[in-house]
Amino acid sequence: MICVVDASVAVKWFVEGDWALREDHVEPALEILGASARGGLEFFQPPHFLAEVAAVFARISSGKARQYVDDLAALNITWAEPTVAYSRAIELACQLNHHLFDTLYHALALTTPGAVLVTADRRYFDKAQHLGQIAWLPDFHID
Repeated sequence: MICVVDASVAVKWFVEGDWALREDHVEPALEILGASARGGLEFFQPPHFLAEVAAVFARISSGKARQYVDDLAALNITWAEPTVAYSRAIELACQLNHHLFDTLYHALALTTPGAVLVTADRRYFDKAQHLGQIAWLPDFHID
């Protein structure tokens, strides 16, 4: 299975302390990470993924942000070409009136056969679920 995860899912892999108390759906996010480690799914990510997650780490856990980014970069991730989904992402951003960085994840899933975007961003999910190839993190199950 090919899985695109957005930053809202990936940051949950690193939660600890008070930060963990503020995050919902950490367990399903960790299940996705574990499935990748076992070979049950393949991460296919847009290039801005690392930068977006790093920005969250810098804001929430500045003391560990560099280590978290290094750990994230060390995962088995296949990277999409920089502009592979831009046209579709722009269409989605305009159609859904939503930020391009979020639509880039979904556009990548929509333009990749067999891929699904997993998100914990409820606002985006509610806007985009009718387009398909998107799953709400708590409802996502790895077969």
